[in-house]
Amino acid sequence: MRENIKEEFALKVRVKFAKEGAMKFIGHLDIMRYFQKAIKRAGIDVAYSEGFSPHMIMSFAAPLGVGVTSTAEYFDMEINMPISGKEAVKRLNEVMVEGMEVKSFRKIPDGKANAAMALVAAADYYVEFREGMEPETDWKNKIEDFVRQSEILIVKKTKKNEKEVDIRPYIYEMRLEESRIFLKLAAGSVKNTKPELVMEAFLAFLGQEFDSFCFTIHRAEVYADKGTEEYRNLISLEDLGEEIE
Repeated sequence: MRENIKEEFALKVRVKFAKEGAMKFIGHLDIMRYFQKAIKRAGIDVAYSEGFSPHMIMSFAAPLGVGVTSTAEYFDMEINMPISGKEAVKRLNEVMVEGMEVKSFRKIPDGKANAAMALVAAADYYVEFREGMEPETDWKNKIEDFVRQSEILIVKKTKKNEKEVDIRPYIYEMRLEESRIFLKLAAGSVKNTKPELVMEAFLAFLGQEFDSFCFTIHRAEVYADKGTEEYRNLISLEDLGEEIE
């Protein structure tokens, strides 16, 4: 009888959360384990896989590297019993540690229930130089010249080799916002472009040595592609979901 109830009420949901403060130093696998425990403590009836070693059915979208903060992290999971999005957010935040906050809990409509990881097409970032570590040149007025280039070549390193890559097509936007650099970059398994690579190229353009410690990175949003190659047709992973009343 219990299995029939689960099948009837099985629902795919997308959870958006923030990772800030000291939590930026926690790696992806530990974040995943943390949420598995938090979901249990919050009393949310999550679905498990079948077989000899059942595990929570969860899929994270484009996990961040260690040291990067974010207000737009996502994972998908399946739940067995109905719960409102407002109640789920409340329960989860009651068991969150400092630096972690659940932003939304939404169902994924039919036809858009692909795994979050497979949907990722772009992401927004803010890069800010640490106090006293800005480039010596007039870097704020050089951003437009940098993105105006027809190509931006960088050496991309993998475990097996190094190759020269033109990342200019994958820098959708780059501009100054107050004292920060805003970046909208291609993301996903094929065109993934890290903000560190863009900053390395930008500092080389300025004639400055690259030092990853001289700036901080914050991810502000993650987007899916609406089905075209044009980046202006992006939609946030959160907006693909629907409120659960």
